Amino acid sequence: MRSLIQFSKGRTSRQAHRDLPGPAPDGSPLKDDELTRGGFDGREAVLYRANDPTVFRAEGRFRSTTALLSDLKPSDLTDPRGQAQRLHYNGDVTTWLSRRSEPMPFFRRNVDGDECWFVHRGTGTVETEFGPLTYEPGDYVVIPKAITHRFVVDPGETYLFGIETVGEMRAPTYVGLGRHAPFDPDVIRVPDPQPVDSAAAAAEYEIAVKYDGEYSAIFVDHHPCDVEGWKGDYFPFAFNIRDWNVVMSDSLHLPPSMHVFLVAEGVNIINLLPRPFETVEGVERIPWYHRNADYDEVALIHGGNSLGRPMKAGLISHDPQGIHHGFPDRARIKARREWDEHARIEWEIIMVEAARPLKLDPVLLGSPA
Repeated sequence: MRSLIQFSKGRTSRQAHRDLPGPAPDGSPLKDDELTRGGFDGREAVLYRANDPTVFRAEGRFRSTTALLSDLKPSDLTDPRGQAQRLHYNGDVTTWLSRRSEPMPFFRRNVDGDECWFVHRGTGTVETEFGPLTYEPGDYVVIPKAITHRFVVDPGETYLFGIETVGEMRAPTYVGLGRHAPFDPDVIRVPDPQPVDSAAAAAEYEIAVKYDGEYSAIFVDHHPCDVEGWKGDYFPFAFNIRDWNVVMSDSLHLPPSMHVFLVAEGVNIINLLPRPFETVEGVERIPWYHRNADYDEVALIHGGNSLGRPMKAGLISHDPQGIHHGFPDRARIKARREWDEHARIEWEIIMVEAARPLKLDPVLLGSPA
């Protein structure tokens, strides 16, 4: 619910996230801490605190976690018939990590939901019944429910971050921005059918089918990608983050909800990508402390840097709804002190918001933030 009613009590700034009042006991401005409903689209309260709200000791499940993708070893890393490693899950969405080192020796069909694979490292081809899609770092590869496909990885390192949704993935409606923002539909890559070499056809092909959380196998005596033409509005596609147009303001740091790429029931997929810094004096350039009252947040650092310091590529984090999180205060102090030294923020972060609390796979449970 959006309301025009707002109260201001005590020491506040005239505009949120600009010209913070102070000083706090440490001599710096007060810390602005935003508590929001509906991500950033509902009612909100900005609290001006004397101390860093992200500094606390946690016991139990309600805590933030981090892990490096390189520390996780899915079974598909060493076994061609292996599977991706589950990371986070609830009734709407599951996240996965694949580090496949060899092409799938089978085809695959997911009847449980849509899949979106973000390519953190590696190149290759996804063979689909609509035709092949090549991929490279920075690509999303979206495979809607029940489409038969096979990942054929190129030699070398592979890291694929998967987002599987029960609801159908779609692009959100960018109200007021028009058809070509924040991405032009023309930059989406869709497959062309590719003739199958019947002379090299195998006697039998296996299709691993995921149905109701379990895998079964069906076998066909023809190539599963024997389609010679297709038309319609249901298809796999690829999209690279370099083609994303960042929506921004010169006088206010815009929240993640302005950068949503795909949505499904209970799920948002978000791009936080390089852009110019805000230039109006007094604006807080570093995202404020935040408690997202209605969404768990999963964030994967793909690469880039912040204020000239490299970000830890491959770090994945989970912040439950209602928990304080955000950049450390030293980053905010540095951003104010070095205002004239940095014209841009070069971060590359892929974020997933989940409306229902996420459970963590046991491989992550030993990874406190």
